Amino acid sequence: MTSPRVAVVTGASSGIGAATARALAAEGFHVICAARRTERIEALAADIGGTPVTCDVTNPEDIVRLAEASGSQVEVLVNNAGGAIGLDTVIDGDPADWQRMYDINVIGTLNVTRSLIGALRAAPSGTGTIVNISSTAGHAVYEGGGGYTAAKHALTAMTETLRLELNGEPIRVTEVAPGMVHTEEFSLTRFRGDQQRADQVYAGVDQPLLASDIAETVSWIATRPPHVNVDLLVVKPLAQAAAHKVAKGPLTAR
Repeated sequence: MTSPRVAVVTGASSGIGAATARALAAEGFHVICAARRTERIEALAADIGGTPVTCDVTNPEDIVRLAEASGSQVEVLVNNAGGAIGLDTVIDGDPADWQRMYDINVIGTLNVTRSLIGALRAAPSGTGTIVNISSTAGHAVYEGGGGYTAAKHALTAMTETLRLELNGEPIRVTEVAPGMVHTEEFSLTRFRGDQQRADQVYAGVDQPLLASDIAETVSWIATRPPHVNVDLLVVKPLAQAAAHKVAKGPLTAR
């Protein structure tokens, strides 16, 4: 009996993570759905035939449990767990918020990658793929985003370093850097549950990206021929030219 092709997705309880788990399951992967919220990942795993693992990527015990549940061979690892907290200036920034963002976005990715590298190396030759979900915030800065952009710049640097260090091994390393994606929780978390402020982020923007748009890019990356590595994929809605320049209202010809 052929062993199932295993993919691991962190932050799978909502948004890009949940959509990516669904997209990879549709491609025939058995998806390990990892996130902190047990009920959500249990429902998702039941729906797609995957395996739920309650996991905080900053908790060493949870990381051990995730590695055990993932098994001896993993073809695809999607490090998606992350997020932003607050929109304070650098001067007004709370060090605790900065630390939390760094711990989740950077150290969490490090923890999971270290724990699963053996299983990725054991995957059938040329099929091991690591996809780190970063952000355009990892390539540019904006006022009020100091803590988040610092964390995502660090993730970008770590991804590029990892690719250099794994050169010569049959493991692909990709960074996906989304721009404005309208998910149910990203901005709500950033603004500490203030729904009105969260909604204002997307107000008037003609068709921001959806989680499914990013999930489709991850699925495409994971299913390229083994000799093809996509180093960096930046994905933005048409309305967004840069972090600081977003068209409001319908897009029309001049």
